[in-house]
Amino acid sequence: MSEEKKDDFLHRWSRRKHEDNKAPAPKEEKPLPTLPPVDKLTPESDFTGFMHPKVADALRRTALKKLFSDPHFNQPDPFEPYSRDWNIADPISPEMLESLEQWKALTRQPPQAEGAEEKTAAEEAPPAVAETKPQADEPGKQDA
Repeated sequence: MSEEKKDDFLHRWSRRKHEDNKAPAPKEEKPLPTLPPVDKLTPESDFTGFMHPKVADALRRTALKKLFSDPHFNQPDPFEPYSRDWNIADPISPEMLESLEQWKALTRQPPQAEGAEEKTAAEEAPPAVAETKPQADEPGKQDA
């Protein structure tokens, strides 16, 4: 770059920087809105005036308490999963239990034949293990 082009660039950059650093014009500050008495507020009232930055926090909180004391805000959201107590559920009726396939599988009892209860001790005993001679080890094979 030549010196002349470099100086043009630096002068232009310096001029723009000084223009940006000029103090911005002060914004018009909105006057404090006229607020209705908190005692006469209803849920249909306009509460936006109480959100103005110049309104005292105590007054803002009082107005919001008045707004949220409406029963409309005390209703839990039915679509919020944690807003209900799911520990107190209605029991499932016997008719509905019988229609559930998993319940049928859990409570299914194997059919018992008549006389199955009269098993003898001989039937319940495990079969006797036949005694066999130990076989001689074959060479080259290892025991498992």
